[in-house]
Formats: sequence, structure tokens, C-alpha cells
Amino acid sequence: MPRVKGGYTTRRRRKAILKMAKGYVGSKHTIYRTAHEQVMRSLQYAFRDRKARKRDFRRLWIQRINAACKLNGTNYSQFIFGLAQQDVVVNRKMLAELAVNDPEAFKKLVEVSNKGVKNPKKASKENVVVLKKEKKN
Repeated sequence: MPRVKGGYTTRRRRKAILKMAKGYVGSKHTIYRTAHEQVMRSLQYAFRDRKARKRDFRRLWIQRINAACKLNGTNYSQFIFGLAQQDVVVNRKMLAELAVNDPEAFKKLVEVSNKGVKNPKKASKENVVVLKKEKKN
């Protein structure tokens, strides 16, 4: 069997790994074996944390909305329920942005939400009637 030398392909692969390991401390950015181990682990962390980032931001938005709701005399659960009853479709990212940067607009949304909380069945029935009228036209 002929001898196989580590050539062009191996060198390219190793250079790519070492390039990805730039900035790592100690031998992790110079020695191929330790660099490869660390790069593989880093890629796993990156994959995992891309998913976790979405959860973390949603938690942050909910905390901000809840804090703003409490300043306006309600809580997060009642606020979201009231908005759903009034068919107000605003995502949590935008609600948190309003809560932080435009408290007056958020206060108006709380008022709308409170109407939906006080009359949940009435609010939903009115909205169903409106939707039916729009479909006939």
C-alpha cells in the first residue's frame, strides 16, 4: 500500500480550524489538536445559545411589560388577556419597547386592555360581528 502524505487537503482543513480559533488563550489557538477540540465545543455552545437567546429576550420583554403594567395598576396576565379580548395584535417586543420609550402610548393600551378584561364576552362578540360584516362586503 502506498504511503499517504498529509498534503494540501489536510493543511487547508487544519488552517481553517486554526483560523476559527483566533483569539483563544494559550495553546488553544496554536496547537491543532487543542484548537480543534475548543472550536468544536465553541460551535456547540453557539448553536445552543442561539436558541437560548430567543428565550432570554422573551423573558426580558415580559418582565419589562409586567413592570410597566404594575405602574399602571394592572398585571401582565390581565393586560395580555385584555388585549386578546380586544383583538389587539402587538408582539411582546413592541409592547416592551412602548413600555420603556413611550409610557403614554402604553397607558392607552392598558386602558384598552382594561375594557377587554371588564367585558370579555361582550368584547369578543362585538369583534366577531364586525368580522362577519367585513366578510360579506
